[in-house]
Amino acid sequence: MNATTFSLSGQIVDLCHSRIFPGTVTVSGEKILEITPSDTDETRLIMPGFVDSHIHIESTMVPPTEFARMAVCHGTVAAVSDPHEIANVMGVEGIDYMVRNGKRGHFKFFFGAPSCVPATPFETSGAKLDAATIQALMERDDIYFLAEMMNYPGVLADDPEVLSKLEAARRKGKPIDGHAPMVTGKDIEKYIAAGVTTDHECYALEDALEKLRLGMKILIREGSAAKNFDALIPLMAQYPEKLMFCSDDKHPNDLMKGHINLLVKRALQKGYKLMDVLRAASLNAVRHYGLNVGLLQPGDDADFIVVDSINDFNVLQTYIRGRLMAESGRCCIQYRKETACNRFCAQPITAADLRVPDEGKPIKVIACMEGSLITNTIVATPKVVEGNLVSDTTRDILKVVVLNRYRPSKPAVGFINHFGLKRGALATSVAHDSHNIVAVGCSDEDIARAINMLVLTQGGMVACSETEFALLPLPVAGLMSLEEGGRVAEDYERADRLAHDFGCTLSSPFMTLSFMSLLVIPELKLSDRGLFDVTRFQFTSLA
Repeated sequence: MNATTFSLSGQIVDLCHSRIFPGTVTVSGEKILEITPSDTDETRLIMPGFVDSHIHIESTMVPPTEFARMAVCHGTVAAVSDPHEIANVMGVEGIDYMVRNGKRGHFKFFFGAPSCVPATPFETSGAKLDAATIQALMERDDIYFLAEMMNYPGVLADDPEVLSKLEAARRKGKPIDGHAPMVTGKDIEKYIAAGVTTDHECYALEDALEKLRLGMKILIREGSAAKNFDALIPLMAQYPEKLMFCSDDKHPNDLMKGHINLLVKRALQKGYKLMDVLRAASLNAVRHYGLNVGLLQPGDDADFIVVDSINDFNVLQTYIRGRLMAESGRCCIQYRKETACNRFCAQPITAADLRVPDEGKPIKVIACMEGSLITNTIVATPKVVEGNLVSDTTRDILKVVVLNRYRPSKPAVGFINHFGLKRGALATSVAHDSHNIVAVGCSDEDIARAINMLVLTQGGMVACSETEFALLPLPVAGLMSLEEGGRVAEDYERADRLAHDFGCTLSSPFMTLSFMSLLVIPELKLSDRGLFDVTRFQFTSLA
């Protein structure tokens, strides 16, 4: 069979040579045969497709094949993905699931080896990836980089296990991704000297500038919970060759609305140069990670998009390996239901399991913040009912619970501020990074009810009260659904709306809740084993 050949004319955006010219792209099979200047009066732009330089596909709550169907509608052709969510649940078996699933479509996935599974030794995960396992993963051709080294204290302390993982990546010449929130001075110098090349955890311009000057590349993140675009986009004026755009975590309803294309639009609206912005959206990631993604050059894979104009920047078509993947915002690839895998052994609990006896002392309370993964610590006098510390909706100090999902265990209990719930409870088995069940609610009964619904479904997220509920089952490792992306987005939004109906004041309640057990981002968090002081990197008492 002869390869399909076709041509498209428009304004050719040649990122490699920083120029735009009227021309015609000729595609033969999966490759760009030639690009020739022409006198076309077409005003549409033909340019390289977008690359998400750091995303956890699991955060979209769909498997890679369905993520691809959603992302191509926005001009994304490739994703650099860290599968550490499913790896924390299922280990190498989970990584293999993602790689295998991702190969079923034309979309270009580039998976890394999760460097920190579990993220810390202070929580229970479903698997452990030790140095020997990482070394084996680094030998594989389908593993492209060492994913975010969250254990920066281990790097700074010259932990032999951590150093062995870094050496495995360096030996194979594979990039090492970083994760260094609020790490500065001599510490960040040592961290970068260990071979870490990127960071997506910069919250302030000064933090990013220090890392840039030390040779690091900065990933400008705009996810569903952590949003750093506005703080970091001024870097584009001076460091366009050292920036990349990424999502990190992206919920399905947000992915339905847009992806990297939205960051490109926003940057252009702020007046930054088209070529600089597009570098951050595609070229820089392709070159940094050595991705097999076409850059609209003769001989490249035909991975490109057609956009209506610089001003409107609507993606008209997306091509990957010469195949039309999306047109006018609709995916051209048919939905196909995938298979599930899981590890879930939690048992139902009762309200009595959540009792916290009053000791007559003030307690430490997690203070979460809108649009940030960082929390603060406040000290407050708890509300006491019949000798039990309970949620106080009047002062917005609610009980938060983490339940081990890998074996029957006693739940860990803490308190949290700024959630705003006035009734009901929320619970999710998407709980970074070990993905135990995390819940918050207005009464012990509400919290137990929400947790038990997830025990019954073997994972998911739910908003519920005594009289109403909205549930999104996640049968793939308790992280992803098997339904079509649009359906998952609708079910997620239904739960999100109910959370807000219950009084939650956060823009993304479930995403924020999912990070309250992440022990590598300051300041105060809760694992299945207890309250954790991230600054001191040790457990702390409630009172």
